[in-house]
Amino acid sequence: MPEQRNPALSEEFRRMVDDFFSVQCRYQAAIREVQTKLEILDDEFQMRHQRNPIHHMQSRMKSIQSMMDKLRRKQLELNIASAVENLTDIAGIRVICSYVQDVYTVANLLTGQDDVHLVRVRDYIQTPKENGYRSLHMIVEVPVFLAEGRVMVPVEVQIRTIAMDFWASLEHSLRYKAADSVPEEISAELKQAAVDIAALDQRMQSIHDRVDALAVKKHP
Repeated sequence: MPEQRNPALSEEFRRMVDDFFSVQCRYQAAIREVQTKLEILDDEFQMRHQRNPIHHMQSRMKSIQSMMDKLRRKQLELNIASAVENLTDIAGIRVICSYVQDVYTVANLLTGQDDVHLVRVRDYIQTPKENGYRSLHMIVEVPVFLAEGRVMVPVEVQIRTIAMDFWASLEHSLRYKAADSVPEEISAELKQAAVDIAALDQRMQSIHDRVDALAVKKHP
């Protein structure tokens, strides 16, 4: 027997999709705005210091399902208007840097612009998550100019080193494969790996600083 569909649910989902597409352009515009700012700052830094603090960037938008799942966890109303009002990470950019100090340099350069409003910052580098995760998370608002006028749109910006990103990507993949049932001894080993990677980050930062100092002595 063919599966019976609930017409009311189908209509509700269709309206949700229509609502999503009606606001999608503003979040995509906000991503482009932040990404362009970061690219310009990276180019200027390269011109002044002969190197790029940003290794690469990735951007993403939450899917409807992901937004609804988060609203459900927060016990909030399940619609796009509720997502726009309550979620600050619908649009996101991940910035990967070579060195730890570059993370803070990029963050300060971005938030130092007068049309960027810093909403919130969470420093998981200085205070890592319990599982060992390290990254600098910021919510920034940037102006987007639409036909109906200027609106401020939030974007989540995650900034981390190549080493931090390597660990986070593999840790996420392993936990997904294990369906969140990672044995305690493996969790402990993953956490220790995060500590080892953080130590490597600091060691590479130290080497970089010493090389910079030698270059200044050679070419004062």
